[in-house]
Amino acid sequence: MTIKPRRSVLYMPGANAKVLEKAKTLACDAIIMDMEDAVAPEMKQEARDCITAALASGGYGKREIIIRTNGTDTEYFDDDLKCAVAAKPDAILVPKVSSKDQVLKIDAKIRELNGGNPIDIWAMIETPRAILDIFSICSAAETVPFKALVMGTNDLAKETGALLDVERAPFLYALSAAVNGGKCFGLSVIDGVFNEIQNTQGFENQCVQGKNFGFDGKTLIHPSQIEVCNNIFAPKPEEIAYARAVVAAFADPANAGKGVLKVEGKMAEILHRDMALKTIAIAEAIAAAG
Repeated sequence: MTIKPRRSVLYMPGANAKVLEKAKTLACDAIIMDMEDAVAPEMKQEARDCITAALASGGYGKREIIIRTNGTDTEYFDDDLKCAVAAKPDAILVPKVSSKDQVLKIDAKIRELNGGNPIDIWAMIETPRAILDIFSICSAAETVPFKALVMGTNDLAKETGALLDVERAPFLYALSAAVNGGKCFGLSVIDGVFNEIQNTQGFENQCVQGKNFGFDGKTLIHPSQIEVCNNIFAPKPEEIAYARAVVAAFADPANAGKGVLKVEGKMAEILHRDMALKTIAIAEAIAAAG
């Protein structure tokens, strides 16, 4: 089982060479080098140049590098995509994806620019239509390397007029729909940002909420949010120990053919063994990333 830890996914403004360099020292699992919201219109080319130079310089270690383009309906998209493909990131994140056909067309354009070779696609889920069509969108993963959803809760709030507070009650349907749609097709699903940098308790509460929903991690807007996010989205030592006990119990020849076991006073079925294997894989991936 190959799993990449995506607990903490930090947005970095693409036009700021200094912060892109600083990202090499941060303990986040992934970095989104942004050409979209964090970059003023007159700075779009500067962002492309800075991102190209940053990736050429290397030094990001095992951190996953994602480039976010502007939307497919903008004047910037074609140049953004050319830059992103040439820079060879781990994945390309496209905003406001609202249909399966959009994902397929993005993949086709990437291959056209990349000698027929694909690059992993991530998609921002930030429109009402995307939420309502989430299963169809995610089904693109059956035929193209579509790997992750990223919640754009700020844009969803803008589009719907719903109140985006710590509890996010108006967004519970959208959050759950994205997790369920993504998991149907094996996608990672990353929670949206928390805007109040100084509200550490609110951020922690929202990380816990996201983990409870089944998100794999959370997008971040400031390095100060990384440690809390990493801790909350990582398996706890007691969870890892129990997972190993479940796997060991099912591997014991004495339990061969049994579909239900008692492990440390709890009922464990085959599905619990599968969940335990995932927990162990995540823990090992985090340990390997250092």
